[in-house]
Amino acid sequence: MTKARARAPKAVLIAVDGVDQAAVLAEARAALGSPTRGGISRWDASGVFQELAVADREAGAPSARTLLLLYAADLAFRLRWQIRPALSEGRTVVAAPYVDTALAFGRAAGLKPSWLMNLFRFAPRPKQRRFVHATAGRAAAVKDGFVGFSSDRMTGGGARTRRQMIDETAAQLRRFDR
Repeated sequence: MTKARARAPKAVLIAVDGVDQAAVLAEARAALGSPTRGGISRWDASGVFQELAVADREAGAPSARTLLLLYAADLAFRLRWQIRPALSEGRTVVAAPYVDTALAFGRAAGLKPSWLMNLFRFAPRPKQRRFVHATAGRAAAVKDGFVGFSSDRMTGGGARTRRQMIDETAAQLRRFDR
């Protein structure tokens, strides 16, 4: 008599990227389907951006490069404590947002693509990539998520306005989605 082997659930990493965090989270919930499949790893799980939000004015405004280094640190935290443990259990994880949002923001700020790719090379490739494209009117109203937060607080960026940073980040994401 042979024993039937139970199939281990297949671990899947899904990336959902976009400038509108509410829309990204809605798409992440749709991508996950049932919560019993796994979970959603959200931006700022480490709390580093919450700390930055309450920092005194004397701390100064961060550059785009600093914000991206913090994003990479937060992503490393998410990978260590949320994403990799869930994947090792055979669960689905939706990273909302993941690497493409940060890459698009960095390109919008004028940072070199080679520097950006090097910064995020530690992140595993997702099995699926989904993009949420905000309408022009909605993108201007973005206040939450990495792009909205960073566009409000950064210095530099080629003297771009908040709206220009959000619009250019959205345009970069559309290029990635081709």
